[in-house]
Amino acid sequence: MAGQRGRDVLIMISDGGAPETFVSVAGIRARTISLSAGLIDGTTAQSPQAWRELIAGAGTKRAEVAGSGVFKDAASDARIRQAYFGGEAASLRLVVPDFGVLVGPFVISELSYAGDHDGEATFAIRLMSAGVILFEADGEEA
Repeated sequence: MAGQRGRDVLIMISDGGAPETFVSVAGIRARTISLSAGLIDGTTAQSPQAWRELIAGAGTKRAEVAGSGVFKDAASDARIRQAYFGGEAASLRLVVPDFGVLVGPFVISELSYAGDHDGEATFAIRLMSAGVILFEADGEEA
């Protein structure tokens, strides 16, 4: 697989309608998508040669997204504010080219705005998974 452009990673938020329509979170320049699973240590005095044993599937899974950039689109700015101030677990699509798409509910745990006197206004956002996250590999349907 060839290297991927970071700008091709896309964060989209549902408009909250039925059926759902997703809009891109505008102007995200830097973003990180982290998937993690908690581990449960099942090691006992009878563990072979005192090696740690983990209990498969016992821990909790989570996805976290952090991003920063510039709001260029009033619709996505308004949608993010609505989800944040409403405490909503909004449906998101996280598109990673040549990998796949993660889809599910996320809560905005942090939202900040900044700006320099002679520059554009910027924002930073942190999202935490709030339910089951589905994975759709490129070329598959979830």
